[in-house]
Amino acid sequence: MRNRRAWSATRAAVTGLACGVLALALPGAHASAGPGGGARAASGAGPAAPEEGGASVVVEWMHTADATIKAEARPSPAELFILQSYVSTAVYNAVVGVTGRFTPYQWDERAPRTASSAAAAASAAHQVLRHHFPGAAPRLDTALTGTLAQIPDGEAEDEGIAFGKLAADHVIGLRRGDGRGASVRFPARPRPGVWRPTPPGHEPFTTAWVGRVRPLLLDSPHQFRPGPPPSLRSARYAKDLNELAYYGGLTGSRRTPEQTDTALYFVAPDLQEALGDHATRHGLGIAETARLYAAANTVQADAVITAWDSKLHYGTWRPVTAIREADSDGNPATRPDRGWEPLLDTPSHPDYLSGHATMGGALMRMLTGILGTPEVDLRIRSATTGTTRHYRYAHAYERDVVDARIWGGIHTRTADEAGAATGRRLAAWALRKYFRPVP
Repeated sequence: MRNRRAWSATRAAVTGLACGVLALALPGAHASAGPGGGARAASGAGPAAPEEGGASVVVEWMHTADATIKAEARPSPAELFILQSYVSTAVYNAVVGVTGRFTPYQWDERAPRTASSAAAAASAAHQVLRHHFPGAAPRLDTALTGTLAQIPDGEAEDEGIAFGKLAADHVIGLRRGDGRGASVRFPARPRPGVWRPTPPGHEPFTTAWVGRVRPLLLDSPHQFRPGPPPSLRSARYAKDLNELAYYGGLTGSRRTPEQTDTALYFVAPDLQEALGDHATRHGLGIAETARLYAAANTVQADAVITAWDSKLHYGTWRPVTAIREADSDGNPATRPDRGWEPLLDTPSHPDYLSGHATMGGALMRMLTGILGTPEVDLRIRSATTGTTRHYRYAHAYERDVVDARIWGGIHTRTADEAGAATGRRLAAWALRKYFRPVP
């Protein structure tokens, strides 16, 4: 096993990458796709405008969005999902406003039936990114010029560009004043069971604002807040802590090499790449692909917001603190280990809920709800390990993301399992309200 400095260097190379992956397959893709991947309009007579590039335009612009956000904002993993949601909902509204395939996201505008949905998608993504990252304007303008060069000049292209800007401006307006980046304090209170900054950096809880952001889908950050974690003196608490002491340590752990690899793999799976890969391999049309990204990113964003709301509300200490100070918890079944270190550096926020597990539960519930089957097809590359895993079934992904945070030494099993269950509940609610097919 490499030493901590080696792992820290690896993690620093992928700072800001998201930790959590979903690929949603959507029904009716092959039946709805026209030449070039374009979808026909859902109502009225005659086809929509032909789509040069079709679904690939959405994939390319979500890749551009991912790269731009990471380069310009250097966001925390939690903020990354929120910013990706801004772009993907604008693209989704731009596309379905033309095709009519699915219900728009908090909007009721429709484009001219002759508009190019590919031009609309590119224009929407460009407009949102340019608004939030004006320093990237030259690169974004060049990318838009390249996309539009593949679409025939004329009225369809012009209508698509104009509608894409309209869709983007609507989402920009929706998210104005949503609380992103606001000052939210979480004062450290060094009592048993209560979070405080952790080694090695002892950094403050600077992302506390995530738990107060206005959600993308839910009615409030606390809508699906779970009950409290086990008390310090409970048998469940002792079981959680002892499991971490045995399996989550940097040295002297009972982990197998495969378990260590899983812990490291889930530091930074590449979400947007996995979504694009899934859409391409399954031949999704432009509307289905836009829906794929919007549903995946918004449910992840709301899962993060929900997890951070619980972190703020319950404020439980992390395993590294709990194990080192176990002689203060009042539980005779736990033992302190002053020198214990986790395999992974502990993120600077409380234990309960686990953001990774909450997102995993939410995304898998969204996926299986749309597919109507537990079988999925995910090819997920990790920027940390450089390896790609194939997840055929949703339960296998959810199991691994729960275990990974325990084997990494940074979350209790309760924080993971309660997070996954919470994520499933919020996604089930969202499925009934958003991104639904138009009858």
